[in-house]
Amino acid sequence: MGIIEDWEALGTYYDLGRHRIFVADLGVHHDELPPVLVLHGFPTSGCDWRFAATAMAQHRRVIVPDLLGYGFSAKPDQHYSLFEQADLVDALAQSLALRTVALVTHDMGDSVGGEVLARSLDGTLSFDIERRVLTNGSIYIDMAQLTDGQKFLSSLPDARLDDATAAPQGALEAALRATFAPNSVVEPAEVEAMAALVVRAGGNTLLPRLIRYIEERHAHEARWTGAIERHPAPLDIVWGDLDPIAVWSMVGRLHAARPDATVHRLGGVGHYPMVEEPDRFAAALAEALER
Repeated sequence: MGIIEDWEALGTYYDLGRHRIFVADLGVHHDELPPVLVLHGFPTSGCDWRFAATAMAQHRRVIVPDLLGYGFSAKPDQHYSLFEQADLVDALAQSLALRTVALVTHDMGDSVGGEVLARSLDGTLSFDIERRVLTNGSIYIDMAQLTDGQKFLSSLPDARLDDATAAPQGALEAALRATFAPNSVVEPAEVEAMAALVVRAGGNTLLPRLIRYIEERHAHEARWTGAIERHPAPLDIVWGDLDPIAVWSMVGRLHAARPDATVHRLGGVGHYPMVEEPDRFAAALAEALER
């Protein structure tokens, strides 16, 4: 089997509310180590994390859902909101009877995580967050250097595209490669899998709807970035320092707000450290989670 088929074989589908959500639930239950809950980014899926998740799963339980509209999960033609994504994360935690987790997030997942953290601070979250790890994402949306493709998608109406207008898989592969560091060497099959899971079930036609999270990010900056900065759970920041979108200077700003955080700088790595440098990333993640 290939990358996509192998990853799907590790997962299970859950009916959460009105939606069918794919979840890879790996590793073993550990009495002393809480499970790791991973939230992926836009526009890809939990499959980005297959190497890191498999490495973590040697020692503990690792849960990697595909968010609504992404990967193997349902892709309805509807308005998308990070509030609903957080609802589904909480519903999944209740379905799996999770009590405490280590929260690991990337890209848009950092923003979903921001709402999860805000609910934790509000006392409305069904589970506790023991520690957290942030990876490359637009923590400070005013500092984000959006790609031309992201700007174009954001300029479109919040509506589904027809198949002829939507970006084909090859264009998505090129767009993803453009977010890697210039010297990153990633096998073509990896990028093909990332893009294929975007296109699956017409997901590429939904990109103008999915990218509305950027508008929400601006509107709810105080709530989400505030929660990322204030939540008392220990914080590690694992970041590729050549990210062209979530630029390295974001880390300095976050570290100034949370000087107790531990920073793991991945030199020469771009926006997808778990794909570009899986060994280095997995080692940094292990150090963060075991600290």
